[in-house]
Amino acid sequence: MTTNNIWFVTGASKGLGLTLVKQLLALGYTVAATSRNLTELQQAVPPSSGRFLPLHMDLGNENSVRQAIATTISTLGGLHVVVNNAGFGQVGALEELSDEEARRNFDVNVFGLLHVLRHATPHLRQQGAGRVFNISSVGGFTGNFPGWGIYCATKFAVAGLTESYAAEVQEFGVQASVVYPGYFRTDFLTSGSLGTPQQPLAAYQAVRDSQTAHEQQINGNQPGDPEKAAAALIQLSETERQPLHFFLGADAYQMAGQKTALVQQQLQQWQHLATATGFGEA
Repeated sequence: MTTNNIWFVTGASKGLGLTLVKQLLALGYTVAATSRNLTELQQAVPPSSGRFLPLHMDLGNENSVRQAIATTISTLGGLHVVVNNAGFGQVGALEELSDEEARRNFDVNVFGLLHVLRHATPHLRQQGAGRVFNISSVGGFTGNFPGWGIYCATKFAVAGLTESYAAEVQEFGVQASVVYPGYFRTDFLTSGSLGTPQQPLAAYQAVRDSQTAHEQQINGNQPGDPEKAAAALIQLSETERQPLHFFLGADAYQMAGQKTALVQQQLQQWQHLATATGFGEA
């Protein structure tokens, strides 16, 4: 452990966030952790002699986010590492999901994350140092998942804004990574973390099959160990230069490789047509 000793972790009452918080505390870090359910968070993490600050935070309410970050800095004496982990999955074909369902996923996964960045960055910028880890998904790099279009769109948004954010804050000594986890054995695919369509359409058999597979076959059998994922994030935080893109899990690496190969193949296949578009070109 070096100077990155005060962490702010969102979505910390379960899943990867909870695993990360427990590891950080065991290693001697100081942690502010947020959740919509403060009681659940307090029950999940035992008190740690002033090094653990559990906070209720509503990502959809910017004032709630502002207050949580201000309380973290005033109570713990600073802020060094931000982990935007909070989010939820939304399954459903693009046609069958309502505007309300789609916007709710964006409100938490994208705009909630932006609230955190907006209010944490002034402190990181002014102190001239800081680390940010925005948790996307391998579905934020490849959208080849029937029924996950809105969720993938939110995670693609996280990837895009992280790239720009990293370019904006690098001159202030702040580093940022977009993290693309594959399938890790958490409760992400349970009903409390997964939205399903209110008006499903029978025509989308591939979507129903994907939904069933995720809820019944994949859930509980994910190959990734969240303990190892959390340890990897902690290790990244102490590297001199953290990566802008970090694919987490062997399955994430495989899917990213397949997407990259497809893009390369199509770049080559359509290069002549796509690039013969300048003035004066035949």
